[in-house]
Amino acid sequence: MNGKSVQDQYAPNSICFGCGPANENGLKIKSYRINNGLEMEFDPVEKHQAFPGVINGGIIGSLIDCHGNWTAAIAIMEKNELESPLCTVTAQYEVKLKRPTPLGHTLKLKSRILGVQEDRAEIVIELKADGKTCATGRGLFVAVKEGHPAYHRWH
Repeated sequence: MNGKSVQDQYAPNSICFGCGPANENGLKIKSYRINNGLEMEFDPVEKHQAFPGVINGGIIGSLIDCHGNWTAAIAIMEKNELESPLCTVTAQYEVKLKRPTPLGHTLKLKSRILGVQEDRAEIVIELKADGKTCATGRGLFVAVKEGHPAYHRWH
């Protein structure tokens, strides 16, 4: 994955647990542009386990949520021909845990844009470990307006 992640490029001061570069205790995911979506890799460590050898479902949900949210932010930015993304939040998302997600493997996530409007996007995400799909997600992410608590979170 080449270049700067979208998080480092557009929100270097974000404190989000999943994707905030400025959160020392967070997951600090790094998502990169691909055709019609984003991709990322994440190397879980022992503290991310639910039980020995298996990653916690909440960690999986955070990866899927943040990666999907950034996919939507970039899609909305491009649709509106903006120089930087609007702050987006999760309106709805679901995670399907297909099989145990093992510790000791790099997790690879790819997202795809299902639909994008001026202020919202629907995204699907797949999480793989060792070439096997462990979880999938689908979400609706919306751009917030001034007055919303998340409006300035990336700036």
